[in-house]
Amino acid sequence: MTFFGLGQTAELEIVLDRPDGKKKLDESSKKDQSLIYYDGETVSGKVNVILKKSSSRLEHQGIKVEFIGQIEMYYDRGNHHEFTSLVKELARPGEMLQNTSFNFEFLNVEKPYETYTGSNVRLRYFLRVTVVRRIYDIVKEIDIIVHTLSSYPDMNNSIKMEVGIEDCLHIEFEYNKCKYHLKDVIVGKIYFLLVRIKIKHMEIAIIKRETTGSGPNTFNENETIAKYEIMDGAPVRGESIPIRVFLAGYDLTPTMRDVNKRFSVRYFLNLVLMDEEDRRYFKQQEITLWRKGEKNLKGLQNRNEPSHLVSGKDGPKGSEAPRTTSQSIQPSGSIDNTDSENDHNHSPMNENVEQVRSSIEDSTSE
Repeated sequence: MTFFGLGQTAELEIVLDRPDGKKKLDESSKKDQSLIYYDGETVSGKVNVILKKSSSRLEHQGIKVEFIGQIEMYYDRGNHHEFTSLVKELARPGEMLQNTSFNFEFLNVEKPYETYTGSNVRLRYFLRVTVVRRIYDIVKEIDIIVHTLSSYPDMNNSIKMEVGIEDCLHIEFEYNKCKYHLKDVIVGKIYFLLVRIKIKHMEIAIIKRETTGSGPNTFNENETIAKYEIMDGAPVRGESIPIRVFLAGYDLTPTMRDVNKRFSVRYFLNLVLMDEEDRRYFKQQEITLWRKGEKNLKGLQNRNEPSHLVSGKDGPKGSEAPRTTSQSIQPSGSIDNTDSENDHNHSPMNENVEQVRSSIEDSTSE
């Protein structure tokens, strides 16, 4: 009778406990709001089994709840990698005659990675309740959001570099830090030391690079998060242009490096100059983003920051020097996909690397 749709069935409802101070992620694109959890926090709540026919009984082979952490590659949807899997039995095989609630608790759950949804990969945590039946199971899933916090890096060097095109353009750019929290402000300056080409305008962009796979199967997906025009018109020698970029208004995640040997997420500042012939020149600089804890969380032990979130041998407190190079400004064809249409107009000028000096200035002010 169940096969023909005449038997008893039920609806499942998962209600998560919301302790004082527990935040809800407000996402207008999602119908249901998700609670935010951190590494080491307990995940608890109750499961309501609601019978659709009050006069009929529900036979089952057991009821269980699972806590799962999973990485899904979009190009391999049938093969999900589970890095966390916990199971609790809520009921043994039997019959259910009325609506029933079951409490559950996953104590001090380890959540090593931050929730992430990208272009080619998704990392998610979710609860799955299953009522096991002979013909078909009744299943209900609910996602939770996990944020990973880091402490303020003790060493946060500024970035200062001179780059240029030989005998044509020589500029110096400087950023106040190399590591920024997600609500931070990027402050910097551009100095023009030599200008012999007619520059029309200059812009700066925040680029997110998502890397999936490994070896010959590595794939990079680049996304322009934000773009600002910071100069309009031709600069002269000795002129300086200030830079101030507020990060709080953008949907950013912490930098993630080699997450479970599956994917990475890195961020770059892309400085682009355009001359009067619409030729583009650019210079990229990688920055590290991290999530700042707003307050101490009760019941959580002091844990070491996961190494996949930050650069450097010793995590966020490492003394890593900024990643700087002495390269010339590159022509069009950069990571910025919006510039690819001008590839055929790249500058024919000599672009050999000009011997330049680079220096690092320590800056620990936030």
